[in-house]
Amino acid sequence: MNILVLFGGCSPEYSISLQSAASVIRQMDREKFTPILVGITREGDWYHFTGDVKSIADGTWQQGVSCAPAALTPNRSEPYLLVYKGEATQQIPIDVVFPVLHGQNGEDGTVQGLCALKGIPVVGCGPLASALCMDKDRAHKLAQKAGIFVPRSFLLQPGFEEENALKKADALGYPLFVKPVKAGSSFGVVKVAEENGLLPAIRDAFSYDGEVMVEEAVPGFEVGCAVMGNRELFTGEIDEVELADGFFDFTEKYNLITSKIHVPARISPAKAVELKEAAKEIYRALGCRGFARVDLFLTPRGQIFFNEVNTIPGFTAHSRFPSMMKAAGMPLKEVITRAIQLAVES
Repeated sequence: MNILVLFGGCSPEYSISLQSAASVIRQMDREKFTPILVGITREGDWYHFTGDVKSIADGTWQQGVSCAPAALTPNRSEPYLLVYKGEATQQIPIDVVFPVLHGQNGEDGTVQGLCALKGIPVVGCGPLASALCMDKDRAHKLAQKAGIFVPRSFLLQPGFEEENALKKADALGYPLFVKPVKAGSSFGVVKVAEENGLLPAIRDAFSYDGEVMVEEAVPGFEVGCAVMGNRELFTGEIDEVELADGFFDFTEKYNLITSKIHVPARISPAKAVELKEAAKEIYRALGCRGFARVDLFLTPRGQIFFNEVNTIPGFTAHSRFPSMMKAAGMPLKEVITRAIQLAVES
């Protein structure tokens, strides 16, 4: 099967996508799959890439002669990638699209919608689930309908009344979090300790998205659950984020300077089972398929709160999703194979 692997993208998470994609490509079973590589620049241009995977990992993939402009049309009668080489156009048959794109314009249902129009299976969640999971506010509302606790919050849009926002924030109580509604990797997320930091944090968050969420800080710590499947669901082992200070922001997520990830989490077996069931409930409520990482909070009283769902989590060997699956007995190579198989399931 020819697997179109998409990497890069015009998102703040461009560089993270390169690392994940390089890992996916290296771990893909060549006896079953042939990866067809397409890089998307920060400006949104598509290129068929035939160079060394190392150039993807180090960010130099656009240099040299290994790139040719490419396109994936929405036409169902054209189940292939178009590659433009001068006046000639090459047609490469495509069986499955594997988007390794984090954040906006990749994880938010846009690429998934293109694949749906074209009628080509896509690895991971479809357009609706991808869009819902990217939208923290609406994802929380659906999870709450499914009976899962969610942090108290309120939503802001451009032109909001500052005085009203300050009053609502005071009602939630400090510290609290300010988050762009649709952004990943904690871009634009700020933990606000007191009132004078609120409005600057909101203005910063609006630079990432047109809606901003102000959310209470849930006591306790963050845990995650890797979920795979369409109808029958399989979970990895629960992981735990141990923080020395602050919160799990972009720097800590990708450098682990003062934080640690424990797999499995340092919790009781019974609580781990409860967390896995909650993660599966959220996965189903949001219409996920293929795979996703469900992030939760566990309070000192043992309550489970929903945080967010990552429909295209990190795929490096040290990323949380592969680590949780490995702890459950499924190595990364098998995860990738299973993800592709789930994409073609009816």
